[in-house]
Amino acid sequence: MLVIREDLLAFQFMNILIEDAEKMEYFTGNNQWSKNAEKGKNFGATAAAFEVAKKELIGKFNIVSYITQTKQFINMDHGRGKGAAEENQAPAV
Repeated sequence: MLVIREDLLAFQFMNILIEDAEKMEYFTGNNQWSKNAEKGKNFGATAAAFEVAKKELIGKFNIVSYITQTKQFINMDHGRGKGAAEENQAPAV
């Protein structure tokens, strides 16, 4: 029988973060960003992070899984937010 210690289940192995793909910064909440991934807001699920990222005033973004123990990143998804360039874009002629 497989036995898993209870305290291991509560330990956070990875965080789901929003990364500004152009500035290489991580969303910390309330329109704040940091170069330090450990300060990034953990969304817990890629779908939740993706929904928030689409509404942020950024251009290209990545949803990344940040493994806290090894400080490694895994790209999970990507898209475009409501960046200033996209909102103020003139129509093509």
